[in-house]
Amino acid sequence: MSDESRRIQRVAGLLRLHLTDALHREVGDPELLSLVVTDVEVTRDLSIAHVRVRRLSTTDSEEARKSMMTRLRKVTPRLRRALGQKLELRKLPELRFVYDTGEDARGRVEAILGEIALEPKGKPGDE
Repeated sequence: MSDESRRIQRVAGLLRLHLTDALHREVGDPELLSLVVTDVEVTRDLSIAHVRVRRLSTTDSEEARKSMMTRLRKVTPRLRRALGQKLELRKLPELRFVYDTGEDARGRVEAILGEIALEPKGKPGDE
């Protein structure tokens, strides 16, 4: 692993750690307190950080997700200021938030596989 990729991973890990903390300490929005940072991917030039977030609750409507993401984008400048105080970077990456639907997709796949397992097995030739 090159020094550059190690640095990118280190910055991504630090961003994830401090973002989680900043969400709970710096943001006064109770709706955003249920957010979890699931992953952070930083571009090679460290200019953009793609931050995946999701709620702790499993029941989420599309409208609630959109509302949450809008609120999150509004507090992004405050989060960047908090991160700037914690991280020793010349330039802090731009934060781009994305709702992480990976857990939802996994749940749907597991449900479909469960339904397939429950289907009665037919005799060979019964089609």
